Amino acid sequence: MWNGDVFLEKLYDEAISRHRNQSRVGLPNERRSKLKEALRDAIGSFEPNAGHAPKLLERVECNGYIRERVELSATPGLTYGAYVLLPTNVEGPVPGVLALHGHGYGSREIVGLLKDGSPDEGTPGIHQHFAVQLVKRGMAVIAPDVIGFGERRLLADLAENPDAPSSCYRLSTQLMMLGKTLTGLRVTEALKAFNYLASRPEVDADRIGLMGFSGGALIGYVAAVMEARINATVLTGFTNTIKDSIFAVHHCIDNYTPGLLVHAELPELIGLIAPRPLFLESGDKDPIFPVDGFRKAAADIQAVYEAEGAGAKLQTDLFPGVHEISGRFAYDWLKESLSS
Repeated sequence: MWNGDVFLEKLYDEAISRHRNQSRVGLPNERRSKLKEALRDAIGSFEPNAGHAPKLLERVECNGYIRERVELSATPGLTYGAYVLLPTNVEGPVPGVLALHGHGYGSREIVGLLKDGSPDEGTPGIHQHFAVQLVKRGMAVIAPDVIGFGERRLLADLAENPDAPSSCYRLSTQLMMLGKTLTGLRVTEALKAFNYLASRPEVDADRIGLMGFSGGALIGYVAAVMEARINATVLTGFTNTIKDSIFAVHHCIDNYTPGLLVHAELPELIGLIAPRPLFLESGDKDPIFPVDGFRKAAADIQAVYEAEGAGAKLQTDLFPGVHEISGRFAYDWLKESLSS
């Protein structure tokens, strides 16, 4: 056979068979520990920047909350902005949330701003201004700019096309050639934002959660696996199997981590968050994270949670919609999970 369809299917089936065989060898906790280490190795590491002092760039009074803009740095030679939303109608310290946007024009898209930084008074897009939804429920929110989007697109890409939607391709390919990954860099910066939020006096460092959408949920699940202090996690517009989504649909290159499928399918990796509370949300007509794949993944993750004695800590919502945030249950679930 000249084409490689059957060959690729065979390689996938062999990988899944190895996962099953490996899960039968040794204790479950041993496999979980090995998978965490394998995930850490697969995404790569970056030198930490312990000497950079966060810088306040702006502070704006909004309706029911304060919006700050701060500059952070997670690795030497690279800084980034993050919005911090602080509720004004509750007494602190309050629960906190690390909010991670997906493809689009950056953190402004989730804090109620347009591309130019002016207020977005229109109907929210697929991100639904979700950071604002969270702060209005009494939680402090940090929304870092994910590298490759909005103000963090590469100058090389903007020189070719001022309207370039992202710099994911150039970042991913060059980092891979250097033995690193874009996911690794994004997770490193997300966890720096988490640590900064935890250091704020307005925030209860023992009650911090995470909410990520689409590519932000990819960053989010890895961050939650790596950081045990993330108490509750919402993943929306992402949970699926690699076979039903990443392999079946044309995705941005930032979804691909070299060698990851050697170790586990995506549901087992997301299941490493157990036994901490986890909420999975997806639209029933999402074209890039299909509904059948979501159902399979959710069932597999439920089995992981049941095995960990934490079945009740996993919640799902398959809502009527496409590739977008709903939040119809997730926002309040996150608040409740961080209030106990």
